[in-house]
This record gives sequence, structure tokens and C-alpha cells, in this order.
Amino acid sequence: MGKGGTGFDTCRRPRAGIVVTGSELLTGAIADRNGPWLAERLGELGFEVAHLLVVGDRPEDLADALRFVADAGAELIVTSGGLGPTADDLTGEVVADFAGVDLVLDEAMQAHIARILARWAARTGFGGPALEAANRKQAMVPRGAIALDPVGTAPGLVVSRPGGPLVVVLPGPPRELQGMWPAALAAEPVAALLARVPRAAARSLRYFGLPESEIAATLRELESQLDLSAVEVTTCLRRSELEVDLRPRPGAEDVAEKLAGELVARHAKQLVSADGTSTDDLVARALLDGGLTVATGESCTGGLLAGRLVDRPGSSAYVAGGVVAYSNEAKVGMLDVPAELIEQHGAVSPQVARALADGARARFGADIGVGVTGVAGPDGGSEAKPIGYVCFCVTTADGQVISRDPVLPGSRSDIRERSVDVAMHLILRAAGGLPPAG
Repeated sequence: MGKGGTGFDTCRRPRAGIVVTGSELLTGAIADRNGPWLAERLGELGFEVAHLLVVGDRPEDLADALRFVADAGAELIVTSGGLGPTADDLTGEVVADFAGVDLVLDEAMQAHIARILARWAARTGFGGPALEAANRKQAMVPRGAIALDPVGTAPGLVVSRPGGPLVVVLPGPPRELQGMWPAALAAEPVAALLARVPRAAARSLRYFGLPESEIAATLRELESQLDLSAVEVTTCLRRSELEVDLRPRPGAEDVAEKLAGELVARHAKQLVSADGTSTDDLVARALLDGGLTVATGESCTGGLLAGRLVDRPGSSAYVAGGVVAYSNEAKVGMLDVPAELIEQHGAVSPQVARALADGARARFGADIGVGVTGVAGPDGGSEAKPIGYVCFCVTTADGQVISRDPVLPGSRSDIRERSVDVAMHLILRAAGGLPPAG
């Protein structure tokens, strides 16, 4: 494979690696949020993320991880964690050794951190030699490195290593890491690297109700018509949706576009988004564009649907309100579900779901009402209404009625979460936010 003027193999994307430090991440006490976030950002920039490693707060393990990623051909390594003032915060020291340089005191950074810590000391009453020692430790940087202003108290680092890779060192708290990311990208060595990275041309499709086997069968068929060897295709089931990501190598963008067009056309009925837009964003857009409001009447989901709807900033423009009507008395008293309806059909029934939707819409004066009632388990199921049986209904002021009553798999929490997924798609359908099928 030939190389062009970019300095990279023109038939593949430059590789990047992520090394996340923190012993607490290896015990299961805390889930890593930085690695996935960084992987997504690097992918957007055009890198192929080759490795994402999590290591404990042991210098030898971090050093091994850095060497492993470098030997795997990474042009860029991004680390998170290990930049604080405590004895186990050793990332700066290990990265300096990896780059073959010593640590030096950055006096300007020391003064900057001192100003931050002075405000903290004034509020808390802690100060003195311990704080001064912490300040000095955080201001020690690899010789020749670029120090990034802290978002908390720990500065980030951009460290150039002879022969590569370039190393970007970021703090562990997600708020600080994400806040420092723009400064890291703007640092001269990183900006110069990014200028040589081929543009990202990834395409993401989202489907609801489509099994992975169907996509696999379509891909096998299309392989006889298109050379797909230069397009990486990955599928992932997330939030009850099948996400299909197409990542072409440089020069294969047209093939990826043709492949996306075929996948969209062949599975149009289950298509939610052809450009990767999330269902939550599509729901918000459809409601806002249509000037519509929505209200919820929830039983088994216990407010999870309303919580999902209001998760987006500005949701007060389209969420009218919601009622958690868990008991039969609440259904009758708060959403005007007829008691005889519950007695005749049971609290978990399509009829009661319809009454919950109508009751929520009427109580809040909304354009769209959503009713959800089901058997979340682990007890309470029957042969006629097994665990996972959930009834949904969406009604609208203009007369639409959309009902479903599937049996959803999984544990109690799985069933409740999947119920919210189904309800969101029904709202999207009622609001006219789905692409036309066929």
C-alpha cells in the first residue's frame, strides 16, 4: 500500500489509542466514562481507535500500556487520570519516562494553580505546607511538554515523543477531561497532527425492530455486488435499537455511501434515522417542529418515560406533564380510568393503556397522550399475561390511536427500560418524526 504526502498510509486511517488509569475502575466500584467518550471524539476526528486500555494506579502497568499502544502503531495516545496531588497520581512521571525526558517545574503553571488553590483554601480553611506540596507536584511537567490550563486543579499535558506517538495527558474527572478537550486539540502538536488526518466520513444508521441477522444477510448479498473490504461495518444493539456504523478507509467513501443507500432502501420499514440522529433528538425535533405537546400516564415504568422526555434541554416547550398511576386507585382518581374497565380487563390491558393515554392528554391539555401499563416482574405474571407483557397506547388530539402489547424480555429493570424505548418510538410515530417507508 502506497503512502501519500500526508505521512500516513493513504489506504487506512491513522491509529489512536486510549489509556485510562484508576484502580477504582478495575474493582467495578466506578464505571469508566472517559474511554468511550474519547473513543467517540477520536473517531469523529478521523482516527481508527485501535485500543482502549484500563490500568490500575501502578506505574509499571501504565508504562506497559503506553508501550503496547505505541508498538501497535498508534500515532496518538490519549490518557486520562493520574494527574492529581496524591502519591498514586503518577501519569506525568510515567509519560515523561516514556518520552525519554525528565520532569521540570513549570513556574507559570505553579503560580496559576496556586491562585486556584488559594480560593479553595479560603473557603475550606485548609492550607499550609501540604497544599503547597500538592501544588508543586501538579506543576511538574515533562521537559518540552505543553501544559494545558486546568479545569479543576490538575493541568493537562501534550508530550511529543521522538519517533512518536504524540501523547495527550488529561485529568480523570469527566467534567475536567471534557472541559480540557478543546484546549488539547488546539495545542500546536495536536493541531499539526489533525491537519494530516483524513476527514472522518463515518455513516450511522439506526433501526428499531430489526434483528442483526437481517443486516448480516443483506451484507452477504451486497458483497457480491460491491467490494466492501475497505468499509468497516459494525452493528450494536443499544437502547433497543440496532445501530449500523459504516467507517470507510480513505478513498472508499463512495462505496460506503452506496452501501448506506442499499441498507436504507432494503430495510426502510424499520429505519429510524439515516444520519445517526438519536431517537430522543428526533422526538424532540418532531414535537417542536409540529408545535405539539405530550403527556404521560405511566404505571410499570414509574416515571422513567417522563424522565427520558425531560432529559433534553428545552423540553418544557413540549412536555406538558405526567402522572405515575401505579395503583388502581391512582389510575381511577388521577387519570379518570373507569374502575369497571380495570375490573373487566385488568390493570394490565390494552383498554387500560388507552384510558391512561386519554386521561393524561385530557388532564394536561396535551396534543399527544401516552399510556403504559405492564407486568415488569419478577412476580405477578400469568399464562395470559406473562412477565414482560406491556401494553402501550398513544392517542392524539386529531384522532390517532397507536397501540402495542408485546412481551419484552429481560429482568425487571430491562423490561422497564425497554418499555420506555418502545414508548419513545410510538411518540415519534404519532408526531410524524419517522422517515417514510419504502
